[in-house]
Amino acid sequence: MAINVSNLEGKEITDDFVRKATPTGRWGYTWSVFKASFLKLILLNIFILISFAPGIAVIMFRNIYVGDILGGAYQFNTSIIHVPVGNITGLTEMLILSADLRFYSLLIVAGFIASLGISGATYCIRKILLTNGQFSIKNFFHGIKVGYFNTLLPVTLFMVMFFMSKIVGDWKNVEYAIGGNKAGAMTAYVFAIIATVLMGIYCAWLYAVGTNYRVKFTQLFKNSFVMLIGTPLQTVFMAAFALIPVWFFLLGGLMQTLSYIMFIFIGFIFVILSWISYSQWAFDLFITPNLKAAQEDLNSKKTPKQLQEEKAEADRQTARALLAAGKSELASKPVMPIEGKCGVARTAVTFRRDDIALADTNREKLKENIANYEKEHINDPVYVEYNKMFQDREKALQDEPKKGKKKKKISSDNLLK
Repeated sequence: MAINVSNLEGKEITDDFVRKATPTGRWGYTWSVFKASFLKLILLNIFILISFAPGIAVIMFRNIYVGDILGGAYQFNTSIIHVPVGNITGLTEMLILSADLRFYSLLIVAGFIASLGISGATYCIRKILLTNGQFSIKNFFHGIKVGYFNTLLPVTLFMVMFFMSKIVGDWKNVEYAIGGNKAGAMTAYVFAIIATVLMGIYCAWLYAVGTNYRVKFTQLFKNSFVMLIGTPLQTVFMAAFALIPVWFFLLGGLMQTLSYIMFIFIGFIFVILSWISYSQWAFDLFITPNLKAAQEDLNSKKTPKQLQEEKAEADRQTARALLAAGKSELASKPVMPIEGKCGVARTAVTFRRDDIALADTNREKLKENIANYEKEHINDPVYVEYNKMFQDREKALQDEPKKGKKKKKISSDNLLK
C-alpha cells in the first residue's frame, strides 16, 4: 500500500523551536545527542518516574494484597498444614481474578497521570533531537500543554487492552483449576495477547503522530494506521529495540535488578528516545518538513521586541563570522623572511643515512629559528596595531550597553568599517 500522509506536511508541533535537518545520519546523530545531553535526559527520566509513581504503587499494593493478605487469610502457602472446609477448588484463582479486576482498573486511571510525564518528556526529547541539545525545564510543561491529550489517548487504549488480556488470563486459570472449557479459555487468551500486542504497536504510532503533528481526530487514526502498515518490519524491530529495559525486567534475576536501575536513571527516556528517533526517521521518508512555514508560524507568535532582538543577534553572528574571516594569520604574527639559504641541507639523488639525519637536524634548527624570530618581533608596532584593531572589534561585540545609554546597533554593515 502506498504511503499517503501528505496532509501532515507543515503541521509539525514546533512551538518554540524550528526543526533543522540532522547534520549526519539519524542514528549516529541520535547517539551523539544522547551522549552530549545525558544529564538532561536523566533529569527528564526522573520527571517521568514521578508521574509513573501511582502506577508503580498500584502494582506493589496488588502484589502485597495477593501475596500477603490473601495468602495469610486463606492459607495458600502449601508448606502450612491446614484442614480445608468445603470445596475450595479454584478459590485461589478466583480471588486473584477479583483482585486483578480491582487493581488493574486502577492502573488504567494511573495512566492518566503517567501521560503527564510522557507528554512533557516527549516534547523535550523532540526539541533536543531537532535542535542539537537545546532544552529548558519550561519545555517540559509546555509539552504537557500541547501533547497531553494526544498522549493520553494511546496510553488509555493500550491500558484497556492490557487490562482485558490480564483478566482473560486470570479467567483461563480459573477454567483450568475447575476443569472447565480449557481449549476455549486458551484460545481466548492467545487472541487477547495478539490483540494487545497489535494494539500496542498501533498505539505507539498514535502517540508518535499525535505528539509530532497537529491533525484532526480522524486523521490521527488514519495516518497512524498508514504509517504502521507502511513500515511493518521496521516498526516491529524498533519496538522490540526500544523495549530493551522491559526485556531485561522479564528475564528476572540479575537482569531484573539491572532493569530497575535502568528505569530509575534512563530506562523511560531510552524507550521514548528510541521510538521518537525512529518515528522521525520514518516521517522524513514520507513527509517533507515545511521548514519555511514552521519558521513563519513561529515568528507570528513572537512580539516585535523578540523579533528585533533575534535580528540583532543574527547580525552579531554574521559580524563575528566576517571578523574571523577578515583576520589574517600571516599579518597578525611575524613570519621569518625567506633568505637565499634556508639552512636545510639538500640531499642528492643518492643519499645515505647520515644525509637523512643531517636533514632532520637542519629542519629542527629551522623550526627553532622561526620560533625565535616570532618571539623577537611579536611586539613590533605593525603587529601590535593590527591585533589591537581586531581586539577592539571583538570587544564591541561582547560589551553590553551601560544602563541609561542607548544601545549602539552592531551589524555586519558597520562593524568592520
